[in-house]
Amino acid sequence: MTNRPYVRPMPASWWLRQGRYVRYMIREATCLFIGLHALVLLLGVYRLTQGRDAFDAFLAALWGPAGQVMSAVILLMAAVHSVTWFNLTPKAMPLWIGDAKAPGWVIVGAHYAGWFVVSAAVLFLAGGAS
Repeated sequence: MTNRPYVRPMPASWWLRQGRYVRYMIREATCLFIGLHALVLLLGVYRLTQGRDAFDAFLAALWGPAGQVMSAVILLMAAVHSVTWFNLTPKAMPLWIGDAKAPGWVIVGAHYAGWFVVSAAVLFLAGGAS
């Protein structure tokens, strides 16, 4: 008789068996791109501390073809991350009004409305909505 607990074998591809697990893993992988964007911003701040020439070189790299492709991929992954989170919000953070739970579409709609308002404000302040 042994005192070791039973450990069920789990293959590395366990998440490929069901569609909902695949969607979950894709959603979780999008956070890596959010982290990459944070690192790019930190690199920009670091280059700014090195002087104007270093920061101009950083901006030139961002405006180059590789920088634009990277920015487009990061933007796409950020949108996927946001949309999947907004759709998940009623389950993760249910809103109770008295003894009744608010309908999921109200919570999701409020998040999308807030996203739209903030995006419109940023575009307006950046001069993109002239």
